[in-house]
Amino acid sequence: MTWVFAGVGVAFAGVAVIAVLAVRVLAAAKELHRELDRTRAQLTPKQDILRQKIDALRHPE
Repeated sequence: MTWVFAGVGVAFAGVAVIAVLAVRVLAAAKELHRELDRTRAQLTPKQDILRQKIDALRHPE
């Protein structure tokens, strides 16, 4: 009977470790999402300017 309790305890500890790691992965994914949003916000105006310059070169008036 002691082995059963020990086995259940080890299994529970393993599940707890996996849960902690899953929370850490989710937190890192949220941070990556925020970083991508900041980068897009910085690049969008520059991309628009570049597109205007390319259009001016393609269609000189």
